[in-house]
Amino acid sequence: MKIIKATSWVESLKLTRPYTIAYEHIDSVDNVFVCLRAEDGSIGVGVAAPDAEVTGESLSDCSQSLETHLSSLTEGADVRELAGVLRKLEDAMPAQPAARASIDTALHDLWAKYLGLPLSNVLGRCHESLPTSITIGIKPVTESIEEAREYRGRGFNILKVKIGQSVEQDVERLSKIRQRMGRDIVLRVDANQGYSLKEYMTFVDLTESLDLEFIEQPLQASDLDSMRRLPESVRIITAADESLLGARHAVDCLQSPRPFGIFNIKLMKCGGITQGMQIANIAGLAGIDVMWGCNDESRIGIAAALHAALASPTTRYLDLDGSFDLARDLVDGGFVVRGGELSVTDQPGLGVNLISDFGLGIAD
Repeated sequence: MKIIKATSWVESLKLTRPYTIAYEHIDSVDNVFVCLRAEDGSIGVGVAAPDAEVTGESLSDCSQSLETHLSSLTEGADVRELAGVLRKLEDAMPAQPAARASIDTALHDLWAKYLGLPLSNVLGRCHESLPTSITIGIKPVTESIEEAREYRGRGFNILKVKIGQSVEQDVERLSKIRQRMGRDIVLRVDANQGYSLKEYMTFVDLTESLDLEFIEQPLQASDLDSMRRLPESVRIITAADESLLGARHAVDCLQSPRPFGIFNIKLMKCGGITQGMQIANIAGLAGIDVMWGCNDESRIGIAAALHAALASPTTRYLDLDGSFDLARDLVDGGFVVRGGELSVTDQPGLGVNLISDFGLGIAD
């Protein structure tokens, strides 16, 4: 089944709940959408949500790379030869992982549609559903507690709290959230590289009684040496995010002593489903637990990550809330949220549906 048309375009998406992390405030996001149309009329969709702070890939880099390479890589290609097309993709755009992820996702969507099955089934589904965390940005204590209560009322029992600007304020806020929300709420935190080694050790000591599930990326991404100086009891509850951009970084993170006990896989960091599954396989062989995370991105990207997560035996955690606060999206479907649990639909491919063809002549 050959691809006859490939299209990409940029959409600016406002957030209904702007938030702050250790190094920036975010109130809107730019996503690059990709559609591939096959000769039988079916379409595959993908999305790119580049993060220049993490991978060095700007929106301009991403959109320019797609403009240059999308048509030549996909038009005329046969979806049944997926692996070969993906190898060419890796060679053509080595420094644009989000751009690669958008094409990789669209190809996988088409491939699974050709086979008539949900993508997770094609990949080898081993989980039916998994609970996701939902994120609270850096904000005052009162607002954090109000947001936690709202999420609890919506059925979410896992909260990921952003920290990293001040150890003292972080500890106070987490202590108040734990006090007000009780022990039946799971708390995990993400410092987004905001701490020094000394600050991280202080944070760990001061939050010992709070029963935090794990701490994500406390130190600078490149500072694996400092991470390796931490006690094993701390390293094992620390998750790699910005330090883990691809399979090569996964191998680096397995050198003894291991700096992290958890890997956070994001399709926008590593280049898509194929690379994400490769990292998950490496983690599984090494006995490392995996979390599948996301940027602020369309349901397309969340669905893609969820399908991959459900097909990986190594998956233990989800942090796939990146589409929840979009004021609008270009698709619906893709996944279902019930009581904080995510599951995919029984539709073939990703299971997402374009709300409109946006004048591009690509809708079914």
